[in-house]
Amino acid sequence: MSQALLGLPLIVLLAWLTSSNRRRFPLRLVIAGLLAQLLLASLLLKVPALQNALMLINQLVLMLEAATQQGTAMVFGFLGGGPSPFQITEPQQSFVLAFRALPIVIVFAALSALLWHWRIIPLIISVLARLLQKSLGLSGAISIGGASSVFVGMVESPLLIKPHLRTMSNSELFMLMSCGMATVAGTVLGLYAGILGSTIPAALSHILVASLISAPAAILLAAVMVPPDRTTPAPSVSLTSPYGGSMDALVRGTGEGLRLLANIIGMLIVFVALVYLADRALSVVPVSGEPLTLVGVFGQILAPLAWLTGIPWHEARTAGELLATKVFINELVALLDLAALEPGDLSARSRLIMTYALCGFANFGSLGIMIGGLTAMCPERTADILRLAPRSIWSGLLATCMTACFVALIL
Repeated sequence: MSQALLGLPLIVLLAWLTSSNRRRFPLRLVIAGLLAQLLLASLLLKVPALQNALMLINQLVLMLEAATQQGTAMVFGFLGGGPSPFQITEPQQSFVLAFRALPIVIVFAALSALLWHWRIIPLIISVLARLLQKSLGLSGAISIGGASSVFVGMVESPLLIKPHLRTMSNSELFMLMSCGMATVAGTVLGLYAGILGSTIPAALSHILVASLISAPAAILLAAVMVPPDRTTPAPSVSLTSPYGGSMDALVRGTGEGLRLLANIIGMLIVFVALVYLADRALSVVPVSGEPLTLVGVFGQILAPLAWLTGIPWHEARTAGELLATKVFINELVALLDLAALEPGDLSARSRLIMTYALCGFANFGSLGIMIGGLTAMCPERTADILRLAPRSIWSGLLATCMTACFVALIL
């Protein structure tokens, strides 16, 4: 607990050391952001009624997983979870990621579109945006952009406030980017929960809580790194349904899910390949002992950051490598590695803390997606986007680690 208590101010210090203007420190926003995270974490992790609600959501996701497997088994046969036509001698090798774990993205995307059309998600976003305005003193489009990042991706949330991107301050633009890097989209909640389901009880609940708590963390750290210089008036943002009806929402949502699935598969192939090439290049460096690897080198660098979240020092190297995997490949591979760890590699408490620390899009693949989306939506701010976006990986990583600190303090 003492490590996590020390970690909170040190994470803020790390953000300040990389600030664009160290003379200006948004003290009020930092204090409000820390209190908001503490309140959210305490309510969501300790209040029985809210825990029961999260457990209900978790049960619904398990039901969706079972329903998705029915579809994959019908389409892909035994590769998708159906009965095998032959005897399987190594069951652990029969799990094909592309056919078993990833297709739930399509189902979640379709249901997300349907819930958007039925105005359930817009209602939740409106409530969260109002809470951000009142608790953190925010104004302008960032209130809605930050709130929506809890449910939609780093490209979709800016779309909600597209007309206001050109007038946002640099600080607000960076807050929007940081929120996108520190949270995960609703379309992948089921995927991540399915990966961790066998090792983390009520995994979906923890992933959802992580995304909620990390939003104010990202905003306060972004404000420290790029201090606010002005405020913009609260915009009038339309959250009306873009769909012509429920069936249109399902059809278009399914199409979006298919594109997302293809993107995930492509990014996995490319970034695993790039890390392999980097490892081969590092292997020629003359060092004693085991050859150098990209994840291994940065795992050592990030081990102290993992320790600050409450991980024991003898486990910090393993946790640091998970953080490095998240940054240089993506959070999906990091979560797969977390689920595949042997029982002695990380304790149950450390696994839970790392679940929160890994729950965010802060990686180089996501950076490319975000830059491409934002520059297409607002080409006149391309220079600002290209200057600020790379730093959002750092702010997003620090935000999820700050969330992990609060979890370590409370659980």
